[in-house]
Amino acid sequence: MKLQFFGGARTVTGSQHILTVEGKRILLECGLFQGRREETYRRNLNFDFDPESIDLLLLSHAHIDHCGNIPNLVKRGFRGRILATSATVDLCQIMLRDSAFLHQKDVEFVNKIRKRKDEPPIEPLYTIEDAEKAMQHFVAVEYGKTYTLFPRVRATFRDAGHILGSAGILLEMRKDGKPYRLGFTGDLGRKDVPILKDPNYLRDLDAVIMESTYGNRDHRLSDDVEEELATLVRKVVKDGGKIIIPAFAVGRTQLIVYLLHKLFDQNRIPDLPIFVDSPMAVNATEVFRRNPDCFDRATHRIFVRNNMDPFGFGRLRYVRSVDESKKLNGVSYPHIIISASGMAEGGRILHHLRNNIGNPKNLILLVGYAAEHTLARRLTEGRKLVKIFGEEHPLRARVIQMDDFSAHADRKGLLRFIDIQSREKLGHVFLVHGEEEQALPLKKSIQDLGFQSVHFPDRGQVYNL
Repeated sequence: MKLQFFGGARTVTGSQHILTVEGKRILLECGLFQGRREETYRRNLNFDFDPESIDLLLLSHAHIDHCGNIPNLVKRGFRGRILATSATVDLCQIMLRDSAFLHQKDVEFVNKIRKRKDEPPIEPLYTIEDAEKAMQHFVAVEYGKTYTLFPRVRATFRDAGHILGSAGILLEMRKDGKPYRLGFTGDLGRKDVPILKDPNYLRDLDAVIMESTYGNRDHRLSDDVEEELATLVRKVVKDGGKIIIPAFAVGRTQLIVYLLHKLFDQNRIPDLPIFVDSPMAVNATEVFRRNPDCFDRATHRIFVRNNMDPFGFGRLRYVRSVDESKKLNGVSYPHIIISASGMAEGGRILHHLRNNIGNPKNLILLVGYAAEHTLARRLTEGRKLVKIFGEEHPLRARVIQMDDFSAHADRKGLLRFIDIQSREKLGHVFLVHGEEEQALPLKKSIQDLGFQSVHFPDRGQVYNL
């Protein structure tokens, strides 16, 4: 058995890991890398391995940095099955088609600019047709049921509590004739977060591939975060400005809508319109509505039992068409726009930022992790000029980052997961989906708990189990 790490290695995007066992190659995730535009395009276009050599793909959840390059994988020769939970399959139907649409539209827009500069046009990473072909490879699985992948390799998916349908994956194999349990956390969720159930931790592991996104910090208490959000909204309304929120269409958008609903009902923020301007978020919200069995007890008690919609209320409007989206540019009174993507690397959010970034009355509210070299990161760095669609714009709007809304486990949550494992049994911990700033402090904390074989793989690095 061996592991090789190609994406999500010393970065939080583009997750791709290969397990070779019993002569078979299993790809864990196939996400999009996000960063500098040219590097992003090149790395996503060209795989560091042969897609035709992959026998099976296991997908933990539907976030684009974990699933977004699947159409390109299929396009370049992958012919195997893709196993994921049924909610993840439903979300990928939306996410991958929308991702393809955005690739095509963004390239179309960028090519107009490139033409003015006498630069050659570029092609989209993949098309909607490629995304539809990729969906034919998906096979839905159930939580808690064990599936035989190959004669001596089995997999069980357990609720990761990160987003709807997210899973940690247990792989059971044989090593030297003895059972061997490899865990893959995907993105590990948080306890006591609204809407979804708490994570169902993988246990009794011999090795684990573990995310480390917030390995160096702890999230604040939810009451403190809610009050800060309410205070920010009240100030922007008083100033007569707008709030622009880049948010992942799956998970983060629904959580922000849920919390704003709660704050309105408690009369903690003024009455102002909210626009969710993302067809993908609109469709993803419908998938949430169709899967109430994934909701936690509080959501059932407050909303489901009372026939209330946690994702819909009088002040909220879901925007589907391009014309409706463009009309938001002419709305002068205070309002909130929530739009994908969360790292501001594509989609309608780029147009909203371009139109509102120069007004000091406005607030750009970042509610998730901002990876290195993304537009979201550049905004948090407070640069005076930022590039959007290849053109520089002065940053005069206020920028606030509140990544306490993150659906990722924090340092305490990650250590809680590790601490339930056996010191004698767990032989290897591989930290992925994190930059050095997050992963190295986590590595030391895990070692302090008594687990000495903790690795932070480089891209392309191979480990023999």
